[in-house]
Amino acid sequence: MSIECLSAGILFADCGCEPIERLPKPGELVKTERIGLTLGGCASNAGLDLAKLGFSVGVSGCVGADGFGEFIVETLEGGGVDTKGIHALQGRGTACSLILNVEGKDRGFISSPGACLDFSVAHIPDDWIDEAKVIYIGGYLMMPALETPELSELFRKARAAGTKTVLDVVLMGSEDYWKGLDLVLSETDVFLPNDDESVILTGLDDPLEQARRYRDSGANAVVITQGDKGSIYMDDNICLRAGVYPTTFVGGTGSGDAFDAGYIAGMLAGEDPTGCLRWGSALGASCVRSIGATESVFNRAEAEAFMAEHELVIEEI
Repeated sequence: MSIECLSAGILFADCGCEPIERLPKPGELVKTERIGLTLGGCASNAGLDLAKLGFSVGVSGCVGADGFGEFIVETLEGGGVDTKGIHALQGRGTACSLILNVEGKDRGFISSPGACLDFSVAHIPDDWIDEAKVIYIGGYLMMPALETPELSELFRKARAAGTKTVLDVVLMGSEDYWKGLDLVLSETDVFLPNDDESVILTGLDDPLEQARRYRDSGANAVVITQGDKGSIYMDDNICLRAGVYPTTFVGGTGSGDAFDAGYIAGMLAGEDPTGCLRWGSALGASCVRSIGATESVFNRAEAEAFMAEHELVIEEI
């Protein structure tokens, strides 16, 4: 079966805890109700979320030849995702994050990028590039081997064939990120950073100014997610501000990836930007109800029922 979305990029195994009152002092043990091993990484999370919505998805990335890598592949395959684009590399560990959830605070991460550092355009199956209606790169700027003219050329050829290109980023370290962005923004249909990343990337605090900066650098459309403050959309013709759906917050891990998956689902369904924002916001709201990145994300029936029951405030600005 041909794929509708190619989800390529970082693949992680996440080890996270139920929210704790505070971080432990040196040598102290702090109790949590549960610690779980779950799927992580933008490409794997978004891919599995889209499969939950009934879309055909192929995930491409690199893992280590180890137990964590096997866990990622088995979890994706169990969710109906095609994993022929995942490569197990000898001599590299699978990317892994320890996720620290503290009550009243945003989550913190201790991460090892592992095999993601080696992922390149050459690892992506050629037939998937030809088949996909949407090509999503998740975790860009964490994969140095992907920051090449070959990715820009892949995006250019895909767009010429009518495929939509979607880009999200993950920042690790303090490098000159614009060198990587300049390679690909002009061939990106939708750029999906969050506001915290955008402060670092642009040096600007206002999400509207951040969006304009990305648009000036060539992005066709920009969506900046802002957690519980909603999101901003900007393209040539319109600028929108979306609120948030009601939800019960347990942990924020994977919420941005769920938003990306929902937004892409809207694109695949032929929705306009307003409709895509509704889909993205609904999946993001469903994600934060658990500590894992994909555990509580809606399936299609749940998402449609949720959106029918709740209104998302979206205004033109």
